[in-house]
Amino acid sequence: MNKWNGIGRLVRDPELRYSPSGVAVTTFTIAVDRRFKNSQGEKETDFIQIKTFKQLAELCANSLSKGKLAGVSGALQISSYNDKDGNKKWSTDILADEVQFLSPKDGGQSQETDRPSGKGSYGHEVNLDDEGDIPF
Repeated sequence: MNKWNGIGRLVRDPELRYSPSGVAVTTFTIAVDRRFKNSQGEKETDFIQIKTFKQLAELCANSLSKGKLAGVSGALQISSYNDKDGNKKWSTDILADEVQFLSPKDGGQSQETDRPSGKGSYGHEVNLDDEGDIPF
Protein backbone atom coordinates (compact mmCIF):
# COMPACT_ATOMS: atom_id res chain seq x y z
CA MET A 1 0.00 0.00 0.00
CA ASN A 2 1.38 3.43 -0.93
CA LYS A 3 -0.88 6.18 0.44
CA TRP A 4 0.10 9.54 1.93
CA ASN A 5 -2.22 12.12 3.52
CA GLY A 6 -1.25 15.49 4.91
CA ILE A 7 -2.36 19.05 5.55
CA GLY A 8 -0.06 22.02 5.24
CA ARG A 9 0.43 25.57 4.00
CA LEU A 10 1.95 26.36 0.63
CA VAL A 11 5.42 27.88 0.98
CA ARG A 12 5.24 29.53 -2.48
CA ASP A 13 2.81 29.83 -5.37
CA PRO A 14 2.29 26.64 -7.41
CA GLU A 15 4.24 26.27 -10.66
CA LEU A 16 2.23 25.14 -13.70
CA ARG A 17 3.96 23.77 -16.79
CA TYR A 18 3.04 21.45 -19.63
CA SER A 19 4.82 18.27 -20.70
CA PRO A 20 5.93 17.91 -24.34
CA SER A 21 2.74 15.88 -24.93
CA GLY A 22 0.57 18.69 -23.49
CA VAL A 23 -0.19 17.26 -20.04
CA ALA A 24 -0.53 19.91 -17.32
CA VAL A 25 1.82 19.40 -14.35
CA THR A 26 1.72 21.59 -11.25
CA THR A 27 4.27 21.38 -8.46
CA PHE A 28 4.07 23.02 -5.05
CA THR A 29 5.50 22.56 -1.59
CA ILE A 30 3.54 22.43 1.66
CA ALA A 31 4.93 22.95 5.15
CA VAL A 32 3.68 20.28 7.58
CA ASP A 33 4.35 20.61 11.31
CA ARG A 34 5.44 17.50 13.17
CA ARG A 35 3.30 16.34 16.09
CA PHE A 36 6.02 16.38 18.70
CA LYS A 37 8.60 18.89 19.85
CA ASN A 38 12.34 18.26 19.51
CA SER A 39 14.79 18.09 22.43
CA GLN A 40 14.94 21.91 22.51
CA GLY A 41 11.14 22.07 22.95
CA GLU A 42 10.51 23.39 19.43
CA LYS A 43 8.18 22.02 16.79
CA GLU A 44 9.87 21.01 13.57
CA THR A 45 8.44 21.36 10.08
CA ASP A 46 8.74 19.10 7.06
CA PHE A 47 8.55 20.54 3.55
CA ILE A 48 6.69 18.14 1.26
CA GLN A 49 6.92 18.39 -2.54
CA ILE A 50 3.57 17.81 -4.28
CA LYS A 51 2.94 17.04 -7.96
CA THR A 52 -0.48 17.13 -9.62
CA PHE A 53 -1.42 16.29 -13.20
CA LYS A 54 -4.01 17.09 -15.87
CA GLN A 55 -7.19 18.86 -14.73
CA LEU A 56 -6.20 18.72 -11.04
CA ALA A 57 -2.93 20.47 -11.93
CA GLU A 58 -4.74 23.35 -13.63
CA LEU A 59 -7.23 23.63 -10.78
CA CYS A 60 -4.44 23.76 -8.17
CA ALA A 61 -2.50 26.36 -10.19
CA ASN A 62 -5.59 28.58 -10.42
CA SER A 63 -6.91 28.09 -6.88
CA LEU A 64 -3.88 27.83 -4.58
CA SER A 65 -1.28 30.40 -3.62
CA LYS A 66 1.43 30.95 -1.04
CA GLY A 67 0.13 30.66 2.53
CA LYS A 68 -3.08 28.80 1.64
CA LEU A 69 -3.96 25.65 3.57
CA ALA A 70 -4.38 22.46 1.53
CA GLY A 71 -5.13 18.83 2.28
CA VAL A 72 -3.33 16.39 0.00
CA SER A 73 -3.78 12.68 -0.61
CA GLY A 74 -1.60 10.67 -2.95
CA ALA A 75 1.25 8.23 -3.42
CA LEU A 76 4.88 8.63 -2.36
CA GLN A 77 7.41 8.51 -5.20
CA ILE A 78 11.18 8.43 -4.76
CA SER A 79 13.21 8.96 -7.93
CA SER A 80 16.79 9.70 -8.87
CA TYR A 81 18.41 11.94 -11.47
CA ASN A 82 21.84 13.31 -12.34
CA ASP A 83 22.45 17.02 -11.74
CA LYS A 84 24.36 19.26 -14.16
CA ASP A 85 27.68 18.10 -12.64
CA GLY A 86 26.79 14.41 -13.08
CA ASN A 87 26.12 13.80 -9.38
CA LYS A 88 23.27 11.44 -8.54
CA LYS A 89 20.43 13.22 -6.66
CA TRP A 90 17.29 11.85 -5.09
CA SER A 91 13.83 13.40 -5.13
CA THR A 92 10.91 12.54 -2.87
CA ASP A 93 7.48 13.70 -4.07
CA ILE A 94 3.84 13.07 -3.41
CA LEU A 95 1.89 12.35 -6.61
CA ALA A 96 -1.45 13.79 -5.55
CA ASP A 97 -4.71 12.28 -6.67
CA GLU A 98 -6.78 14.52 -4.39
CA VAL A 99 -6.27 18.07 -3.14
CA GLN A 100 -8.70 19.85 -0.82
CA PHE A 101 -8.58 23.65 -0.64
CA LEU A 102 -8.94 24.39 3.07
CA SER A 103 -8.41 28.17 3.12
CA PRO A 104 -11.27 30.59 2.46
CA LYS A 105 -11.58 31.93 -1.05
CA ASP A 106 -10.23 35.46 -1.47
CA GLY A 107 -12.88 37.90 -0.31
CA GLY A 108 -15.24 35.13 0.76
CA GLN A 109 -15.81 32.49 3.37
CA SER A 110 -14.74 28.86 3.30
CA GLN A 111 -17.29 26.11 2.93
CA GLU A 112 -17.19 25.41 6.67
CA THR A 113 -17.98 29.01 7.63
CA ASP A 114 -20.32 29.56 4.68
CA ARG A 115 -23.25 28.06 6.55
CA PRO A 116 -25.48 30.42 8.50
CA SER A 117 -25.20 29.87 12.23
CA GLY A 118 -27.88 27.72 13.81
CA LYS A 119 -28.28 25.54 10.72
CA GLY A 120 -27.16 21.97 10.25
CA SER A 121 -24.90 20.69 7.53
CA TYR A 122 -27.79 20.45 5.07
CA GLY A 123 -29.14 23.93 5.87
CA HIS A 124 -32.17 22.67 7.83
CA GLU A 125 -33.10 24.30 11.10
CA VAL A 126 -32.75 21.76 13.89
CA ASN A 127 -35.38 22.59 16.50
CA LEU A 128 -37.02 20.21 18.95
CA ASP A 129 -40.79 20.33 19.46
CA ASP A 130 -42.39 20.12 22.91
CA GLU A 131 -41.99 16.34 23.11
CA GLY A 132 -38.27 16.51 22.21
CA ASP A 133 -38.68 14.82 18.80
CA ILE A 134 -36.76 15.95 15.75
CA PRO A 135 -39.33 17.61 13.43
CA PHE A 136 -38.47 15.69 10.22
